[in-house]
Amino acid sequence: MAEQKSGIDKILIRILLWIPSLLIVLFYIPNGLDKLINHDQTGKIVESSTVMIFTGIFILIGVALFLYRKTILIGTSMLVLYMTFTVLIHMYKGKPAEIAILIVLATVFSSFIREPKLFQEKAPEQRNK
Repeated sequence: MAEQKSGIDKILIRILLWIPSLLIVLFYIPNGLDKLINHDQTGKIVESSTVMIFTGIFILIGVALFLYRKTILIGTSMLVLYMTFTVLIHMYKGKPAEIAILIVLATVFSSFIREPKLFQEKAPEQRNK
């Protein structure tokens, strides 16, 4: 009976660890698809369709890398880079940037929750290898 409970606990912990990442993905995927489908949006700082398509592809690749454990750091970096530019654009246009800043923090936080070892400093003897 104790073995079965520990298996259920492991599954529950795994689900709870993935919830923040899934919420982040639910934000980025529609955003990336919107940039691919509606690439001729007006009123943007960059109105080039090519840039919008490239940005949509960049976001979707970032999401895919974010979801895979071995490339989570690269995917997180890509998504954070995109959202950092979004924060800067919001600040430039005088729009509220708080939500975009929270999304940047939530992206890093969800990455940390899933892979905390990536954010720990390596011992000096491991850095030289």
